[in-house]
Amino acid sequence: MARNVKNPSNFATYEIEEEVWEEGYKYVVGVDEVGRGPGAGPVVAAAVRIPKKYLTRYAGRLKDSKKLTENKRDNWYEQITEECPWAIGRVDNDMIDSINILQATKMAMEIAVNQMKHVDYLLIDGPIRLNLNIPQRPIIKGDTKSISIAAASIVAKATRDEEMRMLHWLHPQYNWIRNKGYLTQEHIEAIQTYGITNYHRTSFRKVGDYIGQR
Repeated sequence: MARNVKNPSNFATYEIEEEVWEEGYKYVVGVDEVGRGPGAGPVVAAAVRIPKKYLTRYAGRLKDSKKLTENKRDNWYEQITEECPWAIGRVDNDMIDSINILQATKMAMEIAVNQMKHVDYLLIDGPIRLNLNIPQRPIIKGDTKSISIAAASIVAKATRDEEMRMLHWLHPQYNWIRNKGYLTQEHIEAIQTYGITNYHRTSFRKVGDYIGQR
């Protein structure tokens, strides 16, 4: 396989994947999450394994999902989920409030990985280790370094954004279709005016102040 070319535009490469394959692992899965920061909605994680035959096609084109336009992100979501084994883990706001956002993030990642049929090595975005009996490598800013993590980032964000668009139609006053549940000034002002919904995270300080206003 040809070596990946370094890209100066923050596109992820598959150099890390090649290192792991050279160690003898076959099924390398990237794991990432989206939704740790919002004050409403779930945290969503994705696990993605890119078949080797697609690596050169994806190389130099995938990066952190937040740095792609919505149109490009949605197009990549369609392609990745059609061509690659993938899975989603989702933890709702009630569970986030119960166990805290870090533990909920790990839970979502573990749910996603446990749904994958073939996995013998994990590349995980951020300084996170999962309680799974699978070799794993946490990678800071992994979605800018590993093409598998970048793909997982895209799948996770597209999935969560679609859920927040659906929730927006139930509660349009919070404009979740635009802020995706993040605590923008507009969202905070809506909470102050209308109180909170069953989808808000009451353990988050700017939300919990309004627990009595459901």
